Amino acid sequence: MSSNTNAGLFALGDALGPAKIVYLHTPSVGLRAIVVIDNVAAGPAIGGTRMAPDVSVLECFRLARAMTLKNAACSLRHGGAKSVIFGDPAMPRHEKERLIRAFACAIAPLVDYIPGPDMGTDELAMGWIHDEIGRAVGLPAEIGGIPLNEIGATGFGVAIAAEVAAPFAGLSLDGARVVVQGFGAVGEHASRFLAKRGARLVGVADIAGAISNPDGIDIEVLTELKRAGKSVSAYPKATVIPGDALVSLPCDIWIPAARPDALRADNVDRLACKLVVQGANVPATKDAEARMFERGIISVPDFIANAGGVIAGAVEYGGGSEAIALAAIEEKVGRNTRLTLEGAIAAHVPPAVAATKLATDRLHKMMKLKRWR
Repeated sequence: MSSNTNAGLFALGDALGPAKIVYLHTPSVGLRAIVVIDNVAAGPAIGGTRMAPDVSVLECFRLARAMTLKNAACSLRHGGAKSVIFGDPAMPRHEKERLIRAFACAIAPLVDYIPGPDMGTDELAMGWIHDEIGRAVGLPAEIGGIPLNEIGATGFGVAIAAEVAAPFAGLSLDGARVVVQGFGAVGEHASRFLAKRGARLVGVADIAGAISNPDGIDIEVLTELKRAGKSVSAYPKATVIPGDALVSLPCDIWIPAARPDALRADNVDRLACKLVVQGANVPATKDAEARMFERGIISVPDFIANAGGVIAGAVEYGGGSEAIALAAIEEKVGRNTRLTLEGAIAAHVPPAVAATKLATDRLHKMMKLKRWR
């Protein structure tokens, strides 16, 4: 193997990690998966398990690093990690269970990794993993877990971040127009929690379509469509629009809650909002973050705004209750949103830069206490 090839193998490495990148392959069940354990200075790493046909090691690493920063920013006793499984999450249930259980067996030796639900997986999948290896968070309530998707832990945190950030953008949530890209576990619950605070959903998209209605969209009707296996585009009282037109809809708050890189150099100038609250992981490129800052759009970074799920997971892992988890989300996400935006204003830098400094400062302090072997 050449030195250039060796250099390529470690191209993702820096002072923070990753500690391990593990490729998993079980041909008998068609399992192909990747686990990135980025940093364990604070303790065993928590990070979701994502299932999609087009995942990659780079996406897995970026998500793991976001988890490292997220957990450090929240001062959790856990490091950051992520795993991805190549597959269609809509596959028949028996096939998915077989694949998830094979994945669980493959990660059994990775004792410093604790999986949780993510895109394409849910509480039931975490139950299968826990049944195999006794370690997962976001478990079904029936076996003592705090079901992250069911209670909307991440979406609740996004709503708290929006509530704290709104005054920084000259907004009030009461009457604020909201656009949500992605009506999954995060987007649905963020929409609902924001509506309870007086906001109005005026645009939404899922993988199959997008709609807009400046007078408001009924979230309960959307939820019923989702439960029936239909797209938001089946909503009867809205205009169906192209998915890429969602970024241009006039609104006050725009929430990316789907896949990475939703906001990029080629579309960020089309935003017509005052505040972006990042519900998805790594939904904005560095160029997009810089451009939002130049335009005066307040952007709450992903590892600050969407930390609700991992906070609840950490509470569950420590034996805490749902009520304790929700209180911790409100306190930690609210505090970190405020500190991030105040730090960005004081240093005149994009919030993503201020948030990264907040998290890495805490992480470096943790690492100084760790005896690396």
